[in-house]
Amino acid sequence: MANDRDQQNNVEVLEQGNIYFCYRPKVEEHSVEGLDDVQRFYMVLKPHAKASYRLIVVGQKQLPEVSQHGQQTWGFVESVSSDAKKIEQGLREKTYQTKTRGKREQPAARSVGEGVYDLVLHNDHTHLVYALELPEEQGQAQQELRIEPEGSYILNIKNPDKPSPRGAGLGEEQKVDFPQHLQKHFENHRFIPANPPDFLDYSGAEMLLISAAADVSKELGIELDPQSETESTAEILNDLRMRKSRHPIEPLLTGEWR
Repeated sequence: MANDRDQQNNVEVLEQGNIYFCYRPKVEEHSVEGLDDVQRFYMVLKPHAKASYRLIVVGQKQLPEVSQHGQQTWGFVESVSSDAKKIEQGLREKTYQTKTRGKREQPAARSVGEGVYDLVLHNDHTHLVYALELPEEQGQAQQELRIEPEGSYILNIKNPDKPSPRGAGLGEEQKVDFPQHLQKHFENHRFIPANPPDFLDYSGAEMLLISAAADVSKELGIELDPQSETESTAEILNDLRMRKSRHPIEPLLTGEWR
């Protein structure tokens, strides 16, 4: 239950929910064979306790390597909505016209993983921990995107009033404008823990994911409870309304690129 504290491990669960992973192929790349054919890699967080869908762009098109303690990946919240349909619409195939190359097609996003997550406060930092429900076995797509069966990442939120590291960060027009009750948490810090999780409910919120551990139960003393899922019960299809006819799900079921 959220806000429960394990005194022995000094761990407080701030939020629980469903986590989904998907990727969008590059323009005109209808057959994906590897990471080079991927335009963007996303994760979606759906808290259980609120009607909020957060579409998060994962930088470098990969999660940090969980076996490499301290490896970092930049990310940001692209959009937030209480309506799953609006999130799904943003992941559909797009067609647009260019002056030099004519009509161009951006393929729809493809599902590549789903599971459960906890956002927990551990001492003075927050962890995003997850366990997959689908696919049952890690395939090539999950391996290249570094979606492990379970993982733990320290999650830090960036102060929008501080400069970004070189080669990372959003432009001025995309930066988040947190309300004062959240902005005041930063004081003069460049990064702070994602406590409260409400930081993630604002488009443009930037974050740093830092690999912490592959063994969540050993590190934090908590047990996630993933359910056995099948194609007929896949929550990414039901919860996000991602129709199979529009969003290929072979990577979700077989782990193979599509």
